[in-house]
Amino acid sequence: MKTDEDRKPNHLINETSPYLLQHAYNPVDWRAWNDATLEQAQKEQKLIIISIGYAACHWCHVMEHESFEDSTVAAKMNSNYLSIKVDREERPDIDMIYMNAAQIITGRGGWPLNAIALPDGRPIFAGTYFPKDKWIQVLDYFTELQKNEPEKLLEQAKQVTEGIRQADFSPIKETPSDFTQQTLDEIWKNWEGKIDFQNGGRQGAPKFMMPNNYDYLLRYYSLSNNPKVLEAINVTLNKMADGGLYDHAGGGFARYSTDGIWKVPHFEKMLYDNGQLVSLYAQAYQLTKNPYYKQVVDETLNFVEREMKDKSNGFYSSLDADSEGEEGKFYVWTAEELKKIIKDDYDLVSDYFSVVERGNWEQNTNILFKTKDDAYFLNKYRLSEKELKTKIDKAKQLILAARSERIRPGLDDKILTSWNALMLKGYVDAYRAFAEPKHKEMALANATFILEKCKRSDGGLNRNFKNGKSTINGFLDDYSLTIEAFIALYEITFDDKWLNEALDLSAYVMQHFYDEEAKMFFYTSDEDAALISRSKELSDNVISASNSSMAKALYYLGQYFYKEDYIDLSRQMLNNVADQITPNGPFYANWASLMTHFVKEPYEVAIVGKDLHEKRKAFDESYLPHVLFLGSEKEGELDLLKGKFIKGQTTIYVCQKKACKLPVTEVKDALDMMP
Repeated sequence: MKTDEDRKPNHLINETSPYLLQHAYNPVDWRAWNDATLEQAQKEQKLIIISIGYAACHWCHVMEHESFEDSTVAAKMNSNYLSIKVDREERPDIDMIYMNAAQIITGRGGWPLNAIALPDGRPIFAGTYFPKDKWIQVLDYFTELQKNEPEKLLEQAKQVTEGIRQADFSPIKETPSDFTQQTLDEIWKNWEGKIDFQNGGRQGAPKFMMPNNYDYLLRYYSLSNNPKVLEAINVTLNKMADGGLYDHAGGGFARYSTDGIWKVPHFEKMLYDNGQLVSLYAQAYQLTKNPYYKQVVDETLNFVEREMKDKSNGFYSSLDADSEGEEGKFYVWTAEELKKIIKDDYDLVSDYFSVVERGNWEQNTNILFKTKDDAYFLNKYRLSEKELKTKIDKAKQLILAARSERIRPGLDDKILTSWNALMLKGYVDAYRAFAEPKHKEMALANATFILEKCKRSDGGLNRNFKNGKSTINGFLDDYSLTIEAFIALYEITFDDKWLNEALDLSAYVMQHFYDEEAKMFFYTSDEDAALISRSKELSDNVISASNSSMAKALYYLGQYFYKEDYIDLSRQMLNNVADQITPNGPFYANWASLMTHFVKEPYEVAIVGKDLHEKRKAFDESYLPHVLFLGSEKEGELDLLKGKFIKGQTTIYVCQKKACKLPVTEVKDALDMMP
């Protein structure tokens, strides 16, 4: 087998993306997406192959090994096409265009995403994974079509491009919607039947975690007190944490479960999942005080700091599903291996994590997962809670130590601004739930990283940080999620700097991303090179849509800075998608979270005096999703803080719609004012 040193590199050898570098020694003459590549396609009038994936993508690796490392396939691609590799995490704008094409042409999408386009980039075909023989058929078919019937390609490109532009069209809705508790109840009524109340999540398989779904349901429960809503939240969070989806030895969650019981994960670990899940479990702890949720947060943050943190205080993107060419090999165990590692407590530990002699997964291996709660083991093995915890914790440490000797999965060490913002907010929410200073310190360190390494002198953000360099003009989610994270950071520091940074970023977004006609935001800046369509992200997925995130950010900034124009725009954006939310709650969950604020106007709690942080911590012992916190030791700069300092005491003001009730000094009294 040839090593990289024996093979000739292609044009990707000078890229920084780990995904692109994975393909740098393929015999396919891959190029990166840039002006020079696109100009060459036009000059040579070659069809373009646009192959999109990401470093941790298992089926991307499979297609690479089967097709892109094959000299016969490479010869066809090199002779008849100009081939471009795209890292979807670096360039989600390109991915969005060709994913829309795949949905239009085939009705489905996913990664790897492989598109064929005219020299000007207009797609004529798009699909996901192809086995080698099928991929060769696709290549041969379009080669012959271009040679013999090029007019068919032009017609197909015209139709698909028109479909993409129609999908990106977002008309303004002039008629205002009535956002009421009844609206929220209707959302739940349509959603409830899709929930798996036995195993959690949506019914069926595969199962994705969808943190924004349960963030919304937490908010909705706080307004409805519907016990079925709380049941849906708890069964999902418990079952996800019990499952093989969760790394019981090392902490952190894999991307999704391939089955309906969270047992068998797709083993890659993504920063964006873990950042959002830390927030979710921390907030669920505030509501329920379930110690299991704290354990999940602690172990996940330990994983993030151990395996995903850069010395710059930025966080890496992902860990691969594969190691040594096998999916999940790093994470699974034979019974014999575990016997040697755990020794005396093997019977208990194997029972606890569902380990069996012949294996509970492939090739006699075991995925660690739980099917029974701790009460079962306390009774069966006649142990106290402390004894059980000690034995299980020791076993997990032994397994983790043994695993550290294995060949590790690949690390995608690029640092993305938007995903770091999600992790930053995770640390903020963990600090609010557990008041551990290290979480606040890490949040501040990461926020400082974003300002120092990702923010430009013109006030804009770059998306990517790698090898000491910040590159790629930021997209809407880089701004919206950072603004939300900075607002959250203000609420635990009461340092105006973070609110002002958020406000400055919002002004940049208004200047460069806003679509005045649609009253929505484009995903790309007006300074970016034009693609065949300028997309807008509207529906929420595993990460909330950048428009729903921006709408929330504008709402919060409007409240803090008395900017009625921001609140009005937030309401209009919500109104534009309102007809989609009620029937499609799970895919508009972050929009629905914003709707809760228009149903019940948030309280503004101003804390003024030297004990402001102790008072805020006392508030954070409760789950208060409809409260915005402001604070200062003396006279504050924000309008709502002016004139509220009383010498010699720490005073709490409960306000709503910019009207404040009589001040109090005890948190309990303030909580009583917020029914």
